[in-house]
Amino acid sequence: MADCCNEKARELEAIRHRQSAVLKIALAINAVMFAVEFTAGMLADSVSLIADSLDMLGDALVYGFSLYVVARSARMKAISALFKGIIMAVCGLFVLGQAAYKIFVPQVPVFEAIGVIGLLALVANGLCLLMLWRHRADDINMSSVWLCSRNDIIANISVLFAAFGVWLTGSGWPDVLVGLALAALFLRSALFVLQGATTALRTNNVQ
Repeated sequence: MADCCNEKARELEAIRHRQSAVLKIALAINAVMFAVEFTAGMLADSVSLIADSLDMLGDALVYGFSLYVVARSARMKAISALFKGIIMAVCGLFVLGQAAYKIFVPQVPVFEAIGVIGLLALVANGLCLLMLWRHRADDINMSSVWLCSRNDIIANISVLFAAFGVWLTGSGWPDVLVGLALAALFLRSALFVLQGATTALRTNNVQ
């Protein structure tokens, strides 16, 4: 019995070590891409790039929270997921504000910058998604992290469509519309994560 328990403990420790390593790499990638995308978004007057950069920032914070609770209790993991949901909601609301501003003060963004940076972000997030795939069902902590990464891929593809739309129409409307769509995605995902975290906190199994 003791040998069995020791073996289980070693397996859990190995899983936690792998989770930590993946989260550290993903955090670094997202932190760097936030700086790159936000700067490019401001210079190119692009709502979609700014939205995607804030998603990167939110993910970096999410990975930081997740890294902190990897070896902690189920309750702490649920609380971490709660914070993630709040972060995602704040990002969504900020992007809504940016989109509203662009509607009243229209500008045509630089589609070349949107396309190049959007493609770079897609590659970065694709790498994160591949690393997180094997851990997506480990627990609520890693599940919420994987969900964030999956949403990033959708967001990046949307940004590329925004670049194409701006180029095709010569208007900033495709960029604004993609920004609004990303804000809606953030808010929907935030609601999903918040519901899951709240349920976990109320479950008798969460101590």
